[in-house]
Parts: sequence; C-alpha cells; structure tokens
Amino acid sequence: MVNTALVTGGSGYFGQLLSKQLLQQGTHVRVFDLNFPDFSHPNLEFFKGTILDRKAVKQALSGVKKVFHNVAQVPLAKKADLFWSVNKDGTQIIADESAAAGVEKLIYTSSSAVFGAPRSNPVTENTEPNPAEDYGRAKLAGEIICKKAVRRHGLDVAIVRPRTILGHGRLGIVQILFDWIERGLEIPVLAGGNNRYQFVHSDDLAWVCIAASYMKGPSEYNIGAAEFGTMRELLQAVIDHAGTKSRIKSIPIGPTTLAANLASTLCLSPLGPYHSLMYGRSMYFDISKAQKELGYNPKYSNSQMIIDSYDWYQANKSSLSKDGASHHKSPVKKQILALIPYVLRMIPG
Repeated sequence: MVNTALVTGGSGYFGQLLSKQLLQQGTHVRVFDLNFPDFSHPNLEFFKGTILDRKAVKQALSGVKKVFHNVAQVPLAKKADLFWSVNKDGTQIIADESAAAGVEKLIYTSSSAVFGAPRSNPVTENTEPNPAEDYGRAKLAGEIICKKAVRRHGLDVAIVRPRTILGHGRLGIVQILFDWIERGLEIPVLAGGNNRYQFVHSDDLAWVCIAASYMKGPSEYNIGAAEFGTMRELLQAVIDHAGTKSRIKSIPIGPTTLAANLASTLCLSPLGPYHSLMYGRSMYFDISKAQKELGYNPKYSNSQMIIDSYDWYQANKSSLSKDGASHHKSPVKKQILALIPYVLRMIPG
C-alpha cells in the first residue's frame, strides 16, 4: 500500500520544503493548495482546492494516512476575516474530515503567536496561551479545535508551534532588512535591540513535523533554535557577513509601536500588529520536550539561519516571483517603510 501524506498549503514556502523532505524519505505526497508547487516529483501529486471547501477536503483525504496541516493566513496578510475563516474554520473542516476518513495522524502547524508577548521566558508547553492580536487568536482557535477532535473523535493530533521561521527562500519582512543591509543603510532596533529573540530554521521545523508524525498519542511541541541571542546580535551577524556599511540604530519602542500600528491600520505598511508587538520584545521557547521525546537537535543557530536566508536572497533576488501567491515566498512592498532609513539618518546616535 502506498504511504500517502496530505500537505495542506503544500505550495507555500514551508509547505513545499516539508513536502520535499517527505519525498526524500520515500513518502508519496499529495499537495492540497490553490496554487501549483514550484517543483515536480514522480511521487508528488497536486489536488487543487480551498481548505474551506469541505467536499474538496474530503476528496483530498481519500487514502491518506497522515495530514500535515499548514494552510494559514499569515500576519502579512492583515485580513482579520481570513484569519478566522482560513485559520479557524479551515482547521475545523480538516479536523472533522480527517477523523471521518480514519487518518492516523494530524500534524497541525500552529504559531508562537498564540502566546502573544509572554510575561516571562522561556515559554514552555505548559505556558498559558495569551494571544494579543487576531492572527494569534485564530491560530489558538485552531489548536482548540484540534484538541476537541482528540477528545470527541479520538483523532491523534500533534501541535507544533514554531518560533519565527528563517531559512533559504524565506522572504516576507526579512527581505526588507536584507535590502537595507545590502545597500549599507542603517537598521532599526527597538529599545537597544537587547531583547532575546529565538528563530527556527525551516529545515529544522520540517524535521520536527515529520518526527512528530511517528509519535503515538496527542502531543504539543514548542520549536526553536538551541543557540540564539539578542535581536541586535542577530542583525549584526548578517551585517558582518554581508560586509556592508550598515549600522544598527536604536529607536524608542513606545512611539515606534504606536506609529507602526497606525500605519498598519491605514494600510500604509506591510507590517501587521504581531510584527510591531514582538520586534522589540523577548521571546524564546524551552525546546527540551522536543529534544527528549523526538530527538530534536537543531542544525542551525540564529546567526547561521539568517546568514543562510541572506545568501539565498542574494543568489536569487533577480528571479524572485512577484505574483503574491505566498507572502513568505514573495518580495514585500515597503510602502511607508521605505522612508525608515531616511528617518534614521535624522536621529542622533
């Protein structure tokens, strides 16, 4: 019998990378998405559809043993209605139909946004979720749906919560920073940039999702790098690697956050509420549960993964797609952020 895994959102940035890892391990992969993947493989099939179409979901689940649920509206989308319809209602449909189809395991890729700006660090699997904006609230709603499916239908679910994802091919907001660094412009940090901030490499995250799919029984895993430091240290690492004249300049967190939220509300900035909430605040996971139960051993430190992301951007920037099919795979329009380097020049320091 063919070992088939369904990857929802399999044409997005992380979905494609996860699909490739599954294929490398000999799994037959069925991608469920509105857009075709950027690659082909003898054991890859594509099923076009939206996660909100229950009939299409039911058809896509036929003969599937494992489901990797990655479809999501991300903070860059800034569409609260889609946060709820896709991230919540879509998860309800995939959970219902997975249970009905007798799926052996559902792996739900959640988000660290469910914890908002934590009162203390490190954040563990026992930390009480406290999302502070619509994206985080919708992702938490998805988690609650998965846990209800465990209790009501006996569906075996693993919830994987990644820290902010970096890695080759990862664009989105970091592409703006890379562009500024390449041009030797000043790079802003909030309140000195001394907040400890953990990332996760997409390869490490995919490894965890696959490892979790082999574990029996429902579980939750918080995933991030083992080696990380402050936001200032992270940005300095890529500046040093790039060898440009960029300097890091600190700006006050309060007024900057207010201005960023106003610009976001007026649709003048690509940043969403989660970006302005977290850029200047500390957040990092205790990853010991994944290390103990899954044998998780992250290959990338914070500095290694941002350098990997930057090098990929440098090698591929001339051929980047601007179709907007995936927010994390496409260049971001700077909008009012294009003025930031010029504003920084006027700030002493």
